[in-house]
Amino acid sequence: MSVRKFRNRVAPSLQQNSPIRSATFTAWCNSHLRKAGTGIENIEEDFRNGLKLMLLLEVISGETLPKPDRGKMRFHKIANVNKALDFIASKGVKLVSIGAEEIVDGNLKMTLGMIWTIILRFAIQDISVEEMTAKEGLLLWCQRKTAPYKNVNVQNFHLSFKDGLAFCALIHRHRPDLIDYSKLSKDNPLENLNTAFDVAEKYLDIPRMLDPDDLINTPKPDERAIMTYVSCYYHAFQGAQQNTAMPDERAVMTYVSSYYHCFSGAQKAETAANRICKVLKVNQENERLMEEYERLASDLLDWIRRTMPWLNSRQTDNSLAGCQKKLEDYRTYRRKHKPPRVEQKAKLETNFNTLQTKLRLSNRPAYMPTEGKMVSDIAQAWKGLEIAEKAFEEWLLSEMMRLERLEYLAQKFKHKADIHEDWTRGKEEMLQSQDFRQCKLYDIKALKKKHEAFESDLAAHQDRVEQIAAIAQELNTLEYHEVGAVNARCQRICSQWDRLGALTQRRRAALDDAERLLEQIDLLHLEFAKRAAPFNNWLDGTREDLVDMFIVHTIEEISGLMDAHARFKATLGEADKEYQAIVNLVHQVESIVKQHQIPGGLENPYTTLTAHELNRKWSDVRQLVPQRDSTLAAELRKQQNNETLRRQFAEKANAVGPWIERQMDAVTAIGMGLQGSLEDQLHRLKEYEAGVYAYKPHIEELERIHQAVQEGMIFENRYSQYTMETLRVGWEQLLTSINRTINEVENQILTRDSKGITQEQLTEFRASFNHFDKNRTGRLAPEELKSCLVSLGYSIGKDRQGELDFQRILAVVDPNNTGYVSFDAFLDFMTRESTDTDTAEQVIDSFRILAGDKPYITADELRRELPPDQAEYCVARMPPYRGPNAPPHALDYMAFSTALYGETDL
Repeated sequence: MSVRKFRNRVAPSLQQNSPIRSATFTAWCNSHLRKAGTGIENIEEDFRNGLKLMLLLEVISGETLPKPDRGKMRFHKIANVNKALDFIASKGVKLVSIGAEEIVDGNLKMTLGMIWTIILRFAIQDISVEEMTAKEGLLLWCQRKTAPYKNVNVQNFHLSFKDGLAFCALIHRHRPDLIDYSKLSKDNPLENLNTAFDVAEKYLDIPRMLDPDDLINTPKPDERAIMTYVSCYYHAFQGAQQNTAMPDERAVMTYVSSYYHCFSGAQKAETAANRICKVLKVNQENERLMEEYERLASDLLDWIRRTMPWLNSRQTDNSLAGCQKKLEDYRTYRRKHKPPRVEQKAKLETNFNTLQTKLRLSNRPAYMPTEGKMVSDIAQAWKGLEIAEKAFEEWLLSEMMRLERLEYLAQKFKHKADIHEDWTRGKEEMLQSQDFRQCKLYDIKALKKKHEAFESDLAAHQDRVEQIAAIAQELNTLEYHEVGAVNARCQRICSQWDRLGALTQRRRAALDDAERLLEQIDLLHLEFAKRAAPFNNWLDGTREDLVDMFIVHTIEEISGLMDAHARFKATLGEADKEYQAIVNLVHQVESIVKQHQIPGGLENPYTTLTAHELNRKWSDVRQLVPQRDSTLAAELRKQQNNETLRRQFAEKANAVGPWIERQMDAVTAIGMGLQGSLEDQLHRLKEYEAGVYAYKPHIEELERIHQAVQEGMIFENRYSQYTMETLRVGWEQLLTSINRTINEVENQILTRDSKGITQEQLTEFRASFNHFDKNRTGRLAPEELKSCLVSLGYSIGKDRQGELDFQRILAVVDPNNTGYVSFDAFLDFMTRESTDTDTAEQVIDSFRILAGDKPYITADELRRELPPDQAEYCVARMPPYRGPNAPPHALDYMAFSTALYGETDL
């Protein structure tokens, strides 16, 4: 706003409020000057010489000014005032249009302006609330202090204090003992003002600077006077809380220059009153627009101020539903509440531009809104609103993401906790079970295996418990709204997990102890069974020996048995020790079972014998011993006789057995045909046969001994590996082998002589046969036969024809399909192959002679030329002839001949 316009607006106000302001400023100055023991009565006159002005500055600043001039001349006064003004300027205050001459001349407006400058610098400027200007800070302080009070609404420093309740509220807020605010009424402003001023003067040392009547009767009380008086309240209550930060220099300059123009313009406004009257109508319209602008700006700024805390709030109920509700509220705000304010802001800017245009067209200075309501201020506030909106929306979205993450983690926590709790259900009861106390050892081992499996399962579930704890920790970190329930459940799970671990170890220890006791008992039972069984057998055997009746024939036998019985009686001491040891095992078991209360522990799974039974048998044995001397003596003799028989049989068998084996080896070697001629082999075999028959008495003697052994019921002989059965088999095999070998050699001689083969050929056949008879069985398998034939030069092809030839050979040498070929069959085949024998062709030629050179033959011709049985044999087996020009019933002798030698499939 221009200086001229500011003067035109404030001139009437200055003239109207100058008495109030003078009185207020005078009282303010006296409140400080009285500290120096002086005061002023007329603010217009008493500061003209500069002495009390300098004294006032020294009191309020606490500093010493330069020594004043004591002369009474005008220049002395001007010098003193200049010293005061220089001191004010040294504090960073620019004194615009205030000169020492105006003060010395008693210019009231300049004097009041100077005092106001001093008040701003030393009383109001130090007021700072949330980095606001001094005026705004003081106003905000008043608003905060009086907010709780009824009928108090501090919006400015003129109308808001007219009823006196604001003053009373400030006093009651800090000194409730001085005023009973509940008794005050908005309808008694005079009483309220007097009460506040009297209490402040009496108890707070704040002089009465304002006149209640002036405040009530003035439509718009002087703002500076009230600010001055209220600042005294601020300093009285805030004390050392003054903000020492340096205020913004430009703000101070703007503020001070405004008041300078106010005061300087007011003087000129007095001379321009007539001119104002002429343009009053224009000014009134402009003022209306200004007021409307102020109203709209105040309303918009108030809305922004009310909205900003909501946008800046970052509080939620920490639930996704609550956050979504907040997002819906924000969308409602953007959809319903903000659009009218956007229009209001646009209207405000339009009205401001319209007003400025009207002022410019009517030669009026540009309109300057009140402090804080400039278009730029509104734009800045609006920008702050939009920044807050963006930050709020970003926070809201991030919060929703966080809460969505929380919901996911909560569901994951619940899922894993449910699985874990399902798994743990019944586990504690299982671990606390005493079921193993009724178990046998094998049941305990099974329970231990089961428990080991459970321990493995428990270890596998450790990861899930750690995951549950980690999820709960993350839920705590992200401040989940139901984190209490999560923590409680997590704690239950962890506590249960610890209990399960402890119970698992306890059950394992209990199972180990039970197993150890049962194993100890089991070992005792097993030891009892091991020792009781043979001891019981010994007892049974002894009792049987003692009660058995034996027939003795000689004294020697009786003596022998008595010696044996004496030796038996010598062993009764050791037997008694064994008996006592066995009984002691039973006593140990009984002691453990009784001590640990083990059900079924006395039952021995390894034996049905009992200590009572052993005791009974042992008593029987001890009673029978003296009665059985003669019987045991007889038994001893019998045993000595048996031992003699064993040795006799072994001595004879150990000689016969090797002799039979040697003879068998010799016969087998002769049968291999590798030494001498066939006649020599046959001669040697005859000799062996004679020797074997000559050895037969030894076999018969051995039979007699064996008969005695059998009569003596001797079934084992540790002195010989031979039994009579094996020797009989060996003897029979030897005789059979000699006879078979003699027969084979004789057949070979017959074959050699009848076929005309040489001894060298026969030796070669035998050597080849023996070579491929790897296991020396005297027989060749089919593949061994094929290799043997090939080694002898017999050609067998690897094609199908060669296989057919070999199958024909097999049919000859193994007609019964036994799967092996003996040397005789092999030799017969080789001799037939090696000599000039009958062939299929020779037989065919013979039949052709009988048939008269015809390719077929009739049954009559066969019956005429051949014996009846052979003729019928041929008729029955010859196939019909299929050739041309054959009579009915003609027979095919060629196919028949070929079939005889295995050369066809017939």
